[in-house]
Amino acid sequence: MPPAPHPVAETLSYLAGEWSVRRQVLDRSGGRRGRFDGRAEFRADTGGEWLHVETGVLEWDGVRREAGRTLRLLPGAAGTAEVAFADGRFFHDLDLRSGRWTARHQCGADLYEADFTVVSPAEWHLRWLVRGPAKDQLLDSRYRRPARG
Repeated sequence: MPPAPHPVAETLSYLAGEWSVRRQVLDRSGGRRGRFDGRAEFRADTGGEWLHVETGVLEWDGVRREAGRTLRLLPGAAGTAEVAFADGRFFHDLDLRSGRWTARHQCGADLYEADFTVVSPAEWHLRWLVRGPAKDQLLDSRYRRPARG
């Protein structure tokens, strides 16, 4: 059973700062599993944009390698945001104010469907289901604020 959503006042203010990331990756067509362990940072950039930068280690098929990504976030109306790829192409809208958000992104013939859930002030979950002729994957991520102390 999914956790109950925790509403937040404003999407980017909630995300701001550092998070640890643990992502389970499942290739549903072949049953292969992998995982990503790393960190994410959400920070203001120039021109009113924000950056979402992830770095870490991906383990897949017994091979470990450095991995990462960068996304751009543009503040939207009333506490929302627009997420774009690093090159500026639109990815999806994001509104965490109710504590839950769903998004869809068509990438060629593959459809990406996301479910965002804010669990607490220090934890949120992201689940991507990717289906199409090239992919049948489930990516299940847990973002947690690092412990202070």
